[in-house]
Amino acid sequence: MSQFQPWGLLLGRLLLAYIFVMTAIDKMGGFAGNLKYMASKGVSMAEPLLAASIALELVAGLMLVVGWKTRWAAWALFAFVLIATVIFHNFWAVPQEQVMLQTILFRKNLAIMGGLLYVALLGAGRLSLDKS
Repeated sequence: MSQFQPWGLLLGRLLLAYIFVMTAIDKMGGFAGNLKYMASKGVSMAEPLLAASIALELVAGLMLVVGWKTRWAAWALFAFVLIATVIFHNFWAVPQEQVMLQTILFRKNLAIMGGLLYVALLGAGRLSLDKS
């Protein structure tokens, strides 16, 4: 193990957490717009689901930051991203002018899921509350 590995694992967790924490903050600021978008995708019970997604992204994202119950946080975020990807980035079922953007977002989410799998399976590293 390299002397830099603990710092690399910390940086990886921070970079993964960044998208979730910032997205949760953005969703809070644009709650009404997000509700409208979810409804346009046919999501029922959009308001409680939006509130739950904000809570999950914020709490699990912060858990990644500090490295507490990191594997649980990573699995929860993995499941969330998987579901959100299929519902909101279904490039196979959008108008032609949206296919490229939705394909890119779909692939980005696959990459995020890959990072989350690493954390879920290998743990947070030494520079964490888990110390794993």
